[in-house]
Formats: sequence, C-alpha cells, structure tokens
Amino acid sequence: MSLPRKNEYYTYSDYCLWDETGRWELIEGIPYAMSPAPSTRHQEISGGLHRELAAFLKGKACKVFHAPFDVRLNAAGEDDTVVQPDLVVICDRSKIDDRGCKGAPDMIIEIISPSSARHDRFIKFQLYQKFGVREYWIVDPDTNTVAAHVLKNDVYTTRVYGDTDAIPVNALSDYTIDLREIFNE
Repeated sequence: MSLPRKNEYYTYSDYCLWDETGRWELIEGIPYAMSPAPSTRHQEISGGLHRELAAFLKGKACKVFHAPFDVRLNAAGEDDTVVQPDLVVICDRSKIDDRGCKGAPDMIIEIISPSSARHDRFIKFQLYQKFGVREYWIVDPDTNTVAAHVLKNDVYTTRVYGDTDAIPVNALSDYTIDLREIFNE
C-alpha cells in the first residue's frame, strides 16, 4: 500500500503498510499527515523536557519516550487511533511493546508549532481526554508557556504556567519541572 487516501477508514494494520515517505497519525480511522521536521526551538524544548524526565525516572518503573513513538490509544478496540506525541511517560510497562504503547500513557507532551496548534489544542485534547491520558501538556514555544491539563473525573482541568514557574508533574508524585531550565537554555 502506498499512502492513505482521504475519506477512507483505516486501522493500525493499514498504517503499518504505508510508505515511509512521511509521518502520519491516525485518529479514529482518519489519517493526518504530520508536519516536516520541527524547528530548532522545538527540538531544544523537547530535549530539555526529555532530559529532565529521564533523569527523574532513572531507576523507577515509569519510562519516557520521544517522537517518533507510536501510541495506539484504543489498541484494545478498533485499533484505529495512533498518534506520535513529542513526549510520553508510561508507568504501566505492560503497555509497552516493540511497536510503541498500547493504550493511554500516563502523560503526553505536545510542543506546538503554527501548523499543529489547532490540532493539538482541540482534536488531540478531546482525544486524550476521551482515552484517559492522566496528564496532557501543551507547550507553546512562542509564548514560553505550558498549558497543563490534568484528568479529574474524566474531564481535564487546566492551569497555564509561564517560563519562570515550577510546574508539578501530577502523573509522577513529588516531582516538579523548573520551566526556567526548559525555556532559557
């Protein structure tokens, strides 16, 4: 199979057959082309967050992964939704396999760009809430802010943090990330 066509329903099995000429996400059977390589600023922020999380998680049960990494949110159902967040934290190791994550990770971080902002703020927000991702951060490199969405009673509550704040990681007990270390590298 070459590339997906619009207006057709696909599953993860189809997704695995697509040509590797680009990166794709599959949301409830609909393919979405991902943007080309992220900006240098995006990569700096992603790298800083990954380093902070990896250092904290060393020797612990949870693991952090960075894109490209397939997260199959409804692998137990239709298996028609696979996303590639910038960063994911998974504490239930039974969800990790050779192809990525099966089910909702504990935490997802998306670093937005002008081309992905709407998709990350609306479509993925609803998707992650629906599938029970405990914590979802939307990082905005233009404003140096993080919108932290924490799942309570199946609904996200949101708090926005600035570049001088320390942000608690609710999915990981007793841990905060100093955003000065992330935004001011």
